Amino acid sequence: MPFDPALQPLAATEARVLATLMEKARTVPDSYPMTLNGLVTGCNQKTSRDPVMQLSEAEVQEALDALRHRALVFETSGGRAARWEHNAQRVLAVPDQSAALLGLLMLRGPQTAGELRINAERWHRFADISSVEAFLEELRDRPADKGGPLVVLLPRAPGAREARWAHLLCGPQAAAAQAEAMASASAASASHTAPREAELIARIEALEARVQALEARLPAA
Repeated sequence: MPFDPALQPLAATEARVLATLMEKARTVPDSYPMTLNGLVTGCNQKTSRDPVMQLSEAEVQEALDALRHRALVFETSGGRAARWEHNAQRVLAVPDQSAALLGLLMLRGPQTAGELRINAERWHRFADISSVEAFLEELRDRPADKGGPLVVLLPRAPGAREARWAHLLCGPQAAAAQAEAMASASAASASHTAPREAELIARIEALEARVQALEARLPAA
């Protein structure tokens, strides 16, 4: 049975653990498969993460157990410590390019196609933005018999020039919550910026008036 995120949504911690494995497999292959300790460090990075998390070893292990139950990760033998690999691409039945986009969306939150192309540089080098959009549209139009859509194009936030894409691996409710949070943040930013802009305009007008007054007092040439 194909993975259907609407019926089997991942928890936020599970998405972070899975995406971290997907990232490290591409960006630091010498450290992959990952130990539990390395995975905790990767999940709790303060860069390239949105939101930033502070997961304990127990929380990461619990997420790994849940992901293993769905065959999204598996434990490998060898060495003193257990190591973990992801199996996302096979379970989700997506090409490498699409897997890279899903991993980035899970790690960094909603992004535009242009942002995804830049952020994917170490994961997969896309030729142009249109190629990113083509894979996103394929993920959005994933048929029901394959598990349904894996991404959604969010409504453009107030003041934003482009709409952002979000993953659906944590379910449509989580994506809707992200869209609402982005809209609220944009509205708050706009309400904060408007008074500042009005103040600047008033100061410019006052300066112009002073310049005109000074010019009027100068003798004619």
